[in-house]
Amino acid sequence: MSKSPQDWPEPIVRVQSLSQSCTDSIPDRYIKPPTDRPSSITTTSSEDDANIPIIDLGLGAPYGGDPEPEAQPQASILRQISEACNEWGFFQIVNHGVSPDLMDKARETWREFFHLPMEVKQQYANSPKTYEGYGSRLGVEKGAILDWSDYYYLHYLPLCLKDPNKWPAMPPSCREVFDEYGRELVKLCGRLMKVLSINLGLGENFLQNAFGGEDIGACLRVNFYPKCPRPELTLGLSSHSDPGGMTLLLPDDQVPGLQVRKCDNWITVKPARHAFIVNIGDQIQVMSNAIYKSVEHRVIVNSDKERVSLAFFYNPKSDIPIEPAKELVTLDRPALYPAMTFDEYRRFIRMRGPRGKSQVESLKSRT
Repeated sequence: MSKSPQDWPEPIVRVQSLSQSCTDSIPDRYIKPPTDRPSSITTTSSEDDANIPIIDLGLGAPYGGDPEPEAQPQASILRQISEACNEWGFFQIVNHGVSPDLMDKARETWREFFHLPMEVKQQYANSPKTYEGYGSRLGVEKGAILDWSDYYYLHYLPLCLKDPNKWPAMPPSCREVFDEYGRELVKLCGRLMKVLSINLGLGENFLQNAFGGEDIGACLRVNFYPKCPRPELTLGLSSHSDPGGMTLLLPDDQVPGLQVRKCDNWITVKPARHAFIVNIGDQIQVMSNAIYKSVEHRVIVNSDKERVSLAFFYNPKSDIPIEPAKELVTLDRPALYPAMTFDEYRRFIRMRGPRGKSQVESLKSRT
């Protein structure tokens, strides 16, 4: 088993600093090959109108107390989520039970962090060993073409990995806000896991138990996409599928940027106000034996506006072998993937950075 490298292969340059110094060009390290650039695929007017499904969970916001946790979702909601998982791998949820005020506070608190003086942020600079902290690149390939973004990565669960010293002390509300935000999103992810289990024809707690029951993993990646003088040449985040279980994204609802691959086209998601964008990760693709598929997505950048988004990853416990559910394996549909722990799986991303769906597809050749 190879050990994670201790440091980055080249000196780190903060993209936010580049954004402030570059007026009409960007360094070659950020220029994508022509086939990967946002302008390489044009969309028709009908695709311009497309958007991932928006689903009303009917939970409201918990001002009058938490929604009843054991309440069975309505059949119509189950059906809408099933269709979205099958057709898109992505959907938006509204009336999800998380306070809009908390959502706004979480996003704006992190925006404040990225506007702190560089010497304050640098105290939290990360390394490839854990990725936790303030970063500006994924993967440790020397000379790799980089993405036009900075980020902050934090562990939330399990508690043994939660290190308050890695959380920013500034702005002063940051730790408190993220703690509350994390609690609410863990509850919401638990509800969605039940829906996915029921829709797959499994017991409602199947996926949650396969993830480790109460002992799951959860982490946050806050993405900061600075203005870019040549947005047509680069990406804020290269095409990838999420390696974990399920992702809840709090987008910047003022500045679109997320693009989802639908067939051979890239659809720019139009975020609904106070919605979360939910997507299936590779681990649920494996467990569902590819009934549900994780979907490639990427982020484009903007010449006029910065963008902040919060990706909350709900993952299996890192040392549990993940494999297709026995109930979903038949003679006609044999197991497509070998058992592999999430720790083993995500090492690929940590070493090589985002590479489309190459990781989950490569598993098929090993069965």
